[in-house]
Amino acid sequence: MANEMKTENETSALTVDKLIRSRRSIYPRAYNAEEITDEEIWHILENANWAPNHKKTEPWRFRVLRGDALVRLGDFLAGIYKYKTPDELFSDVKFEKMRTKTTRASCVIAIYMQRDPEERLPEWEEIAAVASAVQNMWLTCTAMGIGAYWSSPSAFINTKDFVDVEPGERCLGLFYMGKCDDVDLPGKRGSVRDKVVWITE
Repeated sequence: MANEMKTENETSALTVDKLIRSRRSIYPRAYNAEEITDEEIWHILENANWAPNHKKTEPWRFRVLRGDALVRLGDFLAGIYKYKTPDELFSDVKFEKMRTKTTRASCVIAIYMQRDPEERLPEWEEIAAVASAVQNMWLTCTAMGIGAYWSSPSAFINTKDFVDVEPGERCLGLFYMGKCDDVDLPGKRGSVRDKVVWITE
């Protein structure tokens, strides 16, 4: 019995290792036309909801954008780019890319951090909790064969004109999601041994 449990734990650990190390930023150009279902989105968000958070503030908030909202989002981002960019720096190619990128996604989730109204902990801890929630989303997407990436366009983060925002909410970016065919992107990290100091006394 003990050996069976050990084998099961080892298998689970290997699965987690593979999942973490195979997670990649998959951009909308790689997404196919297959829709992500509402049930799959709820599954992803349910796992986000289990992220660690200090004092159980659960600061993550999400706006799920689908359908015509993706067209409106693309027009919004491209419009801000056109408004803020001097004529001599403006690129029609970039404008069109910004306008259409959102519609290549099956879903875009706007990510927000809801500040604890009592400010019982530093804001960075709330941001870290939201980042942990996004990691849960990303790993779930990887396991489900859904491509995803976390974008932080200043045009969206610094505005409250696109969606209603509650008092104390702060936008932390957009999470693009789309079904994709097998994408084998190489991953690279420097050795962890160069980033660790052991202190024993």
